[in-house]
Amino acid sequence: MDQLKPNLVNSCPLTPVTFLARAATVYGDYPSLVYNTTAYTWTQTYRRCLQLASSLSSLGIKTGHVVSVVAPNIPPMYELHFALPMSGAILNTINTRLDARTVSSILQHSESKLVFLDHILSSLILEAVSLFPPNTETPRLVLVNDEDTSASTLIGFIDTYENMVKKGNSEFKGLFIATVTSLIDWSVSNQPVYLWTLPMFHGNWWCYTWGMAAVGATNICLLLNMLSNNRNAERIEHPVHILTGGAPPPAPVLFRIESLGFMVSHCYGLTETCSLVFSCAWKPQWNKLHATERSRLMARQGVGTIGLTQLDVVDPKSGVSVQRDGLACGELVLRGGSLMLGYLKDPKTTSKCMKDNGWFYTGDVAVMHPDGYVEIKDRSKDVIISGGENISSAQVESVLYSHRGSTGPVLAGDAMRFCMFEE
Repeated sequence: MDQLKPNLVNSCPLTPVTFLARAATVYGDYPSLVYNTTAYTWTQTYRRCLQLASSLSSLGIKTGHVVSVVAPNIPPMYELHFALPMSGAILNTINTRLDARTVSSILQHSESKLVFLDHILSSLILEAVSLFPPNTETPRLVLVNDEDTSASTLIGFIDTYENMVKKGNSEFKGLFIATVTSLIDWSVSNQPVYLWTLPMFHGNWWCYTWGMAAVGATNICLLLNMLSNNRNAERIEHPVHILTGGAPPPAPVLFRIESLGFMVSHCYGLTETCSLVFSCAWKPQWNKLHATERSRLMARQGVGTIGLTQLDVVDPKSGVSVQRDGLACGELVLRGGSLMLGYLKDPKTTSKCMKDNGWFYTGDVAVMHPDGYVEIKDRSKDVIISGGENISSAQVESVLYSHRGSTGPVLAGDAMRFCMFEE
């Protein structure tokens, strides 16, 4: 056995970038991206990503360099998820809703060498760069422009996105567990039509940016207005699968959207976990329950995905597991191969959540039900303390959502308010 050791034959790096090459071979003539009047096939997307990676190399972008992207859900945002890793660069997607000072801090902290930015955000990024300290090297800027961009608009930019694609060489060659886990857990079939409703800068949309290439999906780059608030909405004729995560969705909301014919799956993930690590794995016997009870069960985050090694809900002080009674609260802790290495240039914060006992402390307050399913009650910092009692903001939200005229919460200052519309 000592002679059987890893070598170049059996130790190839696992990278989701290889999904794109496979998609070009298997699904080459099928649509990959659709945006307004623009449409590409998987062969075209693969070629464009190779050409862009070649141009990045020509600009001196090397392995380990950080390249930032500030753009909404448009084809270039999707393509950069492949082109940047192909060139060896580190992809840093930035929230488009941030102010210039915050964006400037992120660019400085990450030491970004290059920034791709959508033309509608050019003033934001130019202001962010202007806030760099004097005599500090600033990142070069590439404009993701539309066809009507004038020459004067390009002042301050080294090139445009499409020019870089055209100039590149398509012969250039240059998160695996999390991506495969995401596909398996949601039972994604071959060649689905995938509507992007969550910004790709949110944790690279739990790795579905790469995962959709693995299954040859057609990516629709549009924004979705929720149908559940439309009083005239009709039940759809064909099933549409929705994956929801983030804050625990109130059971009344799940009930409303399910009544329209949508098939909702509930999951949980963090930026620190790379993709989803929990899902509410559905049991057939639950289909016989009343809709209200089904919604209550579905609102739980569920059980660990196959990519997660271990999970627990523990007392944050003692580290002892809480009772599995659905009542005892503790902090959700995780461990697994898809978890982050740490926070960039911040070992102090890293050590606070990645403890020597081998657990990553999420900061989420949760309970463990008798059936082993986890339910998150709140973020520890969001728990409301009133009269000595701990009140979950998620529970308050769920109760208010159950009001027949409630359509959603509105935040005003520090107060949570709900809009009520009566018939």
